[in-house]
Amino acid sequence: MLDLKYIRENLSEVKENCHYRLAQVDIDHLVELDEQRRSLQQELDEQRAKRNVWSKQKPTTEQIVEIKANNQAIKEGEERLVKIIEELDSLLLTVPNQTDAAVVRSLNEEDNPVLEEFGQPLEFAFEPKDHLALAEQWNWLDFERAAKVAGAKFYYTSNDLVWLELALIQYSLAIIAKHGFQVMTTPDLAKTSVIERLGYNPRGQSTQIYNLEGHDLSLIGTAEITLGGYYQDEILKGDKLPLRYAALSQCFRTEAGSYSKFAKGIFRVHQFNKVEMFVYCRPEDSAKEHQLLLEIEKEIFSGLEVPFRIIDHCTADLGAPSARTFDLEAWLPGKPNKEDQLGDWAEMTSASNCTDYQARGLDIKYQTADGKKGLVYTLNGTGLALPRAMIAIVENHQQADGRIKLPVALKPFIPLELSSMFFI
Repeated sequence: MLDLKYIRENLSEVKENCHYRLAQVDIDHLVELDEQRRSLQQELDEQRAKRNVWSKQKPTTEQIVEIKANNQAIKEGEERLVKIIEELDSLLLTVPNQTDAAVVRSLNEEDNPVLEEFGQPLEFAFEPKDHLALAEQWNWLDFERAAKVAGAKFYYTSNDLVWLELALIQYSLAIIAKHGFQVMTTPDLAKTSVIERLGYNPRGQSTQIYNLEGHDLSLIGTAEITLGGYYQDEILKGDKLPLRYAALSQCFRTEAGSYSKFAKGIFRVHQFNKVEMFVYCRPEDSAKEHQLLLEIEKEIFSGLEVPFRIIDHCTADLGAPSARTFDLEAWLPGKPNKEDQLGDWAEMTSASNCTDYQARGLDIKYQTADGKKGLVYTLNGTGLALPRAMIAIVENHQQADGRIKLPVALKPFIPLELSSMFFI
């Protein structure tokens, strides 16, 4: 979340940022609530001070009446303060992070500049299949039986697609660990308050989050949530930063409001495996750490021998916690484009610098050797979102007979003697 003092002192900039981030937030009302909170807090402090003075002496009859009135005023004031703070906090959580100066200001979500391109889309000498057709040929996926068990957009994987997924997990974690990240597994659940203070909306019709009825818990949509909450209410040693973590987790998303987006096969589903990176660092190191996350993502996809490009999110396409986000988009031969032809770019990974936005919400600080304290900066990056990475591999490396040419980098991670011979 943003600092209230910063909002008060930079009102026009915050309003402009909300406008370009497409965030419908009543900043004036937020400031008004903050003024009410501070004014009421001052009144309560004065009333409590009077009560403390009276408690040290024997009151007169007249003072007893005044004390009772003062106590009632304190009680009513505290009740009003709780309501004001609840509304203020709720509204503050909807204010997005301030945007990095390098980000393109635009109200169009598609105005994302392309920064780099790696490889060229392959021109097949045959009509390529999409991942669903390949899955049918090799019996990789079962949506029909999954729907009977769990509902639409769930799936079973089998045969070589399982080996491919397990190989991708080991491959990506090995690369990430090489760069100094501590590998972890995390809970698949998080407290709703943690999710909110990391900048995500766990409630409402448009939420992407599954909530557990009767519990203050939700299923995570990414291990960013559980890695981000790891040091809640703690003070880290400045000389130990940066702290870098990577986690494999199950991810759960409702995909509410995604009906108009590309959702074929396993591209957009309710449950999937994902490898996530997360960094805690000092403010002055965040740009360097952001670039490290991006370079790792590029290294992972370069080894998969898939054409990809890097885009820089414009303001309209930024998530609320992020000040700047890079996406890695891979070429998918089976994805329809705007001209209704097959072949288009699709998001595979993202890398975001969330500055001190998440750390303020969760009260995560660092302390220097001379005792000075400050909020850490947090960053996150996708190692691999497994379903999409698998789509990119099988569609780009398919052969005319439907067999898949396995990228060299994955061969050490697949027990070829246990898999079908179509991986060559």
